[in-house]
Amino acid sequence: QVVMAPVVAELVALQGRPDRVRNLCILAHVDHGKTSLTDALISSNGIISSRQAGRLRYMDSRDDEQDRGITMKASAIALVYAPPPSERGAAAPERDLINLVDSPGHVDFGTEVST
Repeated sequence: QVVMAPVVAELVALQGRPDRVRNLCILAHVDHGKTSLTDALISSNGIISSRQAGRLRYMDSRDDEQDRGITMKASAIALVYAPPPSERGAAAPERDLINLVDSPGHVDFGTEVST
């Protein structure tokens, strides 16, 4: 299910609701799909196309990260989660703010993960 890219006003409103905020950091060893999973979650918000998810490496914004194909700096993004129709019931769906962090998996960049 694709959620339309949230507008800034919605993100700000959700930040004021601690009960609707979820913080998520993806940790795993190098080449285990952290950035691909992050791309898939970003595409679910309509920020990138689902075809680009896993290839674009959206959170790897540095040239050396793109060239080497590895994440060297932790990156964060705010996403909105809307429950699928089967979980919504009759009431309007509550949406959650997901603060997502994509972390490096290589031991050489461990300080990025621990800070």
